[in-house]
Amino acid sequence: MKQCALITGASRGIGKAISEKLSIDLGLHILINYISNEPAARETLESIQSNGGSAELVQFDVSDSEEVANTMDQWFKSNPEDQITVLVNNAGITRDNLMVFMSEGDFNHVVQTSLNGMFNVSKSVLTHMVRKRYGRIINMASISGLKGMAGQVNYSAAKGGVIAATKALAREVAKRNITVNAVAPGFIESEMTDEVDPELVKNLVPMRRMGTTEEVAQLVKFLASKDASYITGEVINISGGII
Repeated sequence: MKQCALITGASRGIGKAISEKLSIDLGLHILINYISNEPAARETLESIQSNGGSAELVQFDVSDSEEVANTMDQWFKSNPEDQITVLVNNAGITRDNLMVFMSEGDFNHVVQTSLNGMFNVSKSVLTHMVRKRYGRIINMASISGLKGMAGQVNYSAAKGGVIAATKALAREVAKRNITVNAVAPGFIESEMTDEVDPELVKNLVPMRRMGTTEEVAQLVKFLASKDASYITGEVINISGGII
């Protein structure tokens, strides 16, 4: 029987770093979710395998509830002895703009990916965690969901919803030995922050630098481990001092 971790949006950036960390440090079999960038997803797969870990690719769009349900139902039928003990809801997109210029499509797409996607994937694995009476769910939020960021009404709304849902779900499943926590990164070096002005970081971040995907992955690893067994319903900032 394999102990598995499903990481959504795992082909690049924070998702890739988390996948590698959970494989190397916790010895989990990694389910690498991606939507379309198969070459990048295969790079994550090869990186894990080259370090002695095991992983597989699982393709679906987190915002498509039917696709998520069908893919995961098939996975559970094909792997009846294996258990997904860790879920990291990492998939997300940005479509930044001032609200007066923001299209309804850009608002809905961001919310459907980050918030609805978290619901769709969590629902697909939660029944199995409840039956096994064990699980770790880590939702990737953002300081945008805590503070609100100009130009990110859609993203702030989505991540704020993720934070509220994290707290509610944690109450629902705590008695089943399932923890649900959120991680709220600030400015992290990744593809999503390639265009961030370094001067903006210096002005906003007390530590005067961006964080790294490795630092985020370390925090997620702790929350995914048995060492975090009495922590649930929490939102942990990893933002270099932005409060």
